Amino acid sequence: MNRIWNSVVGKLWGTILLLVLFVLFIVTVLMLEFLTDFHSEQAEESLRQEATTIGKIVEEYQQVEDSFQIIEDILGSETSALIVRDSNSVSLSIHDGLNKDVIRTKILKDKDLTKIYTSNDTIIKKMLMPSMTEENKMESYIILASPLESNNEIHGGVFIYQSLDVVNKTSNQTTNIVFLSGFIALLLTTMFSFFLTSRITSPLRSMREAASELAKGNFEAKVSYHQKDEIGGLATAFNRMGSQLKHHVEVINQEKEQLSNILTSMADAVITFNKDFNVQVSNPQAELLFQKWYMNNDITDNSHLPAELYHLLDHVFHNEEEIDEELEIRGSYFSVSISLLYTKDMVRGAVVVLRDMTEQHQLDKMRSDFIANVSHELRTPISMLQGYSEAIIDDVVTTEEDRKEMIRIIYDESKRMSRLVTELLDLARLESGYLSIFKEEVLIIPTIERITQKFDQIAKEKNLRLIFEQNLLEPLSLEIDEDRMEQVLTNLIDNALRHTEKGSVTVRISQTKHHFVMVVEDTGYGIPREDLPYVFERFYKGDKARTRGKSGTGLGLAIAKNIIERHDGNLSVESELGVGTKFIIRLPLNK
Repeated sequence: MNRIWNSVVGKLWGTILLLVLFVLFIVTVLMLEFLTDFHSEQAEESLRQEATTIGKIVEEYQQVEDSFQIIEDILGSETSALIVRDSNSVSLSIHDGLNKDVIRTKILKDKDLTKIYTSNDTIIKKMLMPSMTEENKMESYIILASPLESNNEIHGGVFIYQSLDVVNKTSNQTTNIVFLSGFIALLLTTMFSFFLTSRITSPLRSMREAASELAKGNFEAKVSYHQKDEIGGLATAFNRMGSQLKHHVEVINQEKEQLSNILTSMADAVITFNKDFNVQVSNPQAELLFQKWYMNNDITDNSHLPAELYHLLDHVFHNEEEIDEELEIRGSYFSVSISLLYTKDMVRGAVVVLRDMTEQHQLDKMRSDFIANVSHELRTPISMLQGYSEAIIDDVVTTEEDRKEMIRIIYDESKRMSRLVTELLDLARLESGYLSIFKEEVLIIPTIERITQKFDQIAKEKNLRLIFEQNLLEPLSLEIDEDRMEQVLTNLIDNALRHTEKGSVTVRISQTKHHFVMVVEDTGYGIPREDLPYVFERFYKGDKARTRGKSGTGLGLAIAKNIIERHDGNLSVESELGVGTKFIIRLPLNK
């Protein structure tokens, strides 16, 4: 039932029905009032005419009883009469029904009606008297009193009375006709309403279903309605709206996908914040930064951001200004660009672009250190070359033996400079990828053993034991560049021998499930723990003074690490001060 009343059909039907019933009610009330007055007037007029006629007849006949039949014919079947010649007696009574005496007595004793004996005007009165058809029932009567022989001062009268039940019957019949008309109008209204509303609600239901489909994202939903009325125009507009929505959603999705791809492909971290410092949008690079900050406990409790970035954002929101700054967060350097987001001239958030400048800072530092180190490494041999050559030119030396010694020193220093320049070029080529690696199948055991045996004589001169160990169960071959691998091993074994005063230097090879492992281990001075992270940097030397002699150029380990990485391997170091150092090479086995 609620479904009907909540629908357009029910509301329209109810509205039309109430309107029709209201109109019928007003018409019925007015019609009943009109019919009641009309029938009363007609009854009075009829009674007046009958009274006049009866009065003339009575005046013509001396004996009233002789005119009984004529008077009865004049009166209708529902009309009764009393004829009084004088005020003392009833000459004739025509009454067809019950309660004759009671009614006659009430009429003759009524004060208003008895005035007719002295009046020449007709008297009309309505009275409540017993029914002429049913016992113990009272009815309304209309009574007309007309003067008889009015020439006399005291004369008689004709009393004609009729039950108003006739009028009531007419009113009831009229009411029944109205109710029947109302019922028929109700049926017709209901049929018309449901017919009319079905023409309206059917397309509306189709639109509702299509709207539900649109809400689910089905923009192909259409409303089929081809009439040219307002609903047809609404259906056409609805279909056009669906097409436009589809187009706009596709455009928005394309722009969203394009923006997402742009954000994803950006090397910079992009983060959108609202004014509560909550993250709204972020790209993968920004997520990596958040993970790094969380892992390093760089997040403040109240902002979910590093304190430096939080204060910078707070400054931007407070002063409503855009900022381009360089920010340091726990040793990492970022170029920070902050732009404000507005909604109706109000700041609703900010877009932060973070560019990691740490590597550039490191490169700048490495470039500066590189220039300083090269300058430092070249200064000593150049000074020695200049000094000894000036001594020879100025004939400072007096003996041939001193002269030859100076020339030998000049030659050694020039070789050192040449070696430094060559290693710098090799390192630059390796790091830039211009130095080619030519791999070929090489038997590992004989190759490593041959390279190790080159240093036997040097080890014997220093009273050191040079040991080669291998734990391979079967011959093993790898795809490597033999010359470059020999350069790596030569550097590692030479370093081990130079930094070991007593004990041994061991070259050990083994094999795991996925890797070939080679270890160069010595019992030398060892490397301090704080220096281990810098072992593979350019110009690192065990002796901090970087003195001339057999300390090397400080580029060998950097070159060795680059060569191993070009072989998809890994070079690491383990050391304990005063115990020794172990360099470990891991190369992937051939697949």
